[in-house]
Amino acid sequence: MHINRFADLKPYEAPGHHGMRMLRMQGREAGPSEVVWLGVSQILPGGGVDPSASAEEKFYVVLEGELTVETASGSARLGPWDSCRIAPDEVRALKNETNRTVTVLLAMPLPGVARTD
Repeated sequence: MHINRFADLKPYEAPGHHGMRMLRMQGREAGPSEVVWLGVSQILPGGGVDPSASAEEKFYVVLEGELTVETASGSARLGPWDSCRIAPDEVRALKNETNRTVTVLLAMPLPGVARTD
């Protein structure tokens, strides 16, 4: 078992992310993992992620607030406990268009994990 306490999580930076505090919960530098890493992001009003894509799929779960997710297929506003999947190489943008902080859980496979699509 590997436990990380929220109070002890370390922030990280990512290109194209602004108005956000991002913390790794498990995987990568936050501890051992063979397949996936977990992070939590706090997105301030007006903050978000610029349009971009990666080879890994992403899963977002909104824990608090409302998050706008935009892709080529359209835009959707997600509320608490709503989730979405972003496919590998799918361009997405995230936006907090409200006046409240949004808290989002992110799950992504580690780079190099074999794709099954």
